[in-house]
Amino acid sequence: MSAETEKSEVAKREEDTLAFWNERKIFEKTLEKEAPNGEYVFYDGPPFATGLPHYGHIVASVIKDVVPRYFTMRGYHVPRVWGWDCHGLPIENIVEKELGFKHKKDILQMGVAAFNERCRERVLTYASEWEKIIPRIGRWADMKNAYRTMDKPFMESVWWVFKQLYDKGLVYEDYRSMLRDDAFSAGSFGRIQGCERYCGDGEV
Repeated sequence: MSAETEKSEVAKREEDTLAFWNERKIFEKTLEKEAPNGEYVFYDGPPFATGLPHYGHIVASVIKDVVPRYFTMRGYHVPRVWGWDCHGLPIENIVEKELGFKHKKDILQMGVAAFNERCRERVLTYASEWEKIIPRIGRWADMKNAYRTMDKPFMESVWWVFKQLYDKGLVYEDYRSMLRDDAFSAGSFGRIQGCERYCGDGEV
């Protein structure tokens, strides 16, 4: 290997440290150790499963790794289960482009059920790339038992939480201003940033 392509000593130390953690299952041991202060719940908004990790994800991942480590060292048990945001709009646009669809009628001709199934099949296309980069930057997370927002148990848990808020009188109806991107309105429904709603041919 030439001097120009040889890894630096810093990179080698990083790889040695990661190998040490993996071989001795250090992350798993932090979850098994005694936690005199109880459990610390760390809510982590999962990334979209429909794109590759980029610089912004790496910066956020460092923060999302430091906080659980800190509270672990303070005597808390901090579970960290990875998640995949399978929000419909990004994957629908990917599949529409793959199939060459331009209008709502294209989806209706294919069949909404068949289109949805195609989206479900494609939604984790980039998962393997995430599974490489997240451990490589030193972040500890259980990616083997990751949850997906498109799974029924997850969706039902969200509805349960919403019901608790509703019962406490914390849900209300009001108006807000939102931007709209016409590039994202070729699918089954007229879409508005921040929400999805049924619309007629004259989309709102």
